[in-house]
Amino acid sequence: MNYPKISVIIPVYNEERTIAEILRRVRAVPMEKEIVVVDDASTDETKELLKSQGGPDLKYIRFESNRGKGAALREGFKYARNEVIVIQDADLEYDPGDYPDLLDPIVMGEADVVYGSRFLTSKSRRVLFYWHSVMNKILTTLSNMVTNLNLSDMETCYKVFRREILQGIELKENRFGFEPEITIKLAKKQARFFEVGISYHGRAYQEGKKIGFKDAVRALYCIFKYGIGG
Repeated sequence: MNYPKISVIIPVYNEERTIAEILRRVRAVPMEKEIVVVDDASTDETKELLKSQGGPDLKYIRFESNRGKGAALREGFKYARNEVIVIQDADLEYDPGDYPDLLDPIVMGEADVVYGSRFLTSKSRRVLFYWHSVMNKILTTLSNMVTNLNLSDMETCYKVFRREILQGIELKENRFGFEPEITIKLAKKQARFFEVGISYHGRAYQEGKKIGFKDAVRALYCIFKYGIGG
C-alpha cells in the first residue's frame, strides 16, 4: 500500500531513558516522514540527547517553562507539513510498528481520524493499573455520551488525523484535557472516526508514568465543558 507522508508529533518531558529508542523506532517505520519533537522544558538530559539525534527529518522545539502535553501538541501541529499527522508519546508504551494499521482507514478514504485502541485488540498488552482502566472506561463512556460516538479508548495516545480536518479547530487545553477536547471538537465537526487495535506496553510510575488522578478530574471537567458548554 502506498502511504502518504506523515508528520509524527512527539511531546517530550524528561524522557532521557527512552527518547533515543523511540526516535530509532519511529525512523524504522518504512514511510516518508518528518518528526517534530516538542520538549516541554525537560530538566534531565533529554535536550542533549535530542541534539545528538538530530537530522534532516527532525524538527526540535523547546519550551523554556513547562506548559503541558496539550500545549506541546498544539505547538507541534504548527510545524507539521505533511498530509497526515500522528501523535506519538516519547515513552515506549506505544509501538510505531502499528503505524500501517493506523493509517489504513485514512489511505482507503474511509476515515478522517483514527484512534489506536488498547482495548479492541488481540495484540500484546502489558497488564497494569486496574483503577486506571476503570477511570479510562468512565471517561470514554461520558465522552461518548456527549459526542454520540462509540469509542472504546478516548484517552489513547495514538491519534492520527488528516491534516486538513484539524484546520479551523481551536484547541485550548494545556495538559491531559487535550484528549477529550480534541475528541469532542472533531465530533462536532462531523469527522469520520475509526479505531484499530494496537499493542500496549504500559509503564509503572517508577518507570516514569506521569498521568494521575488530577488529570482524570480535569478530563472529566473538559468533557462537560466542551461537550455540554460548547
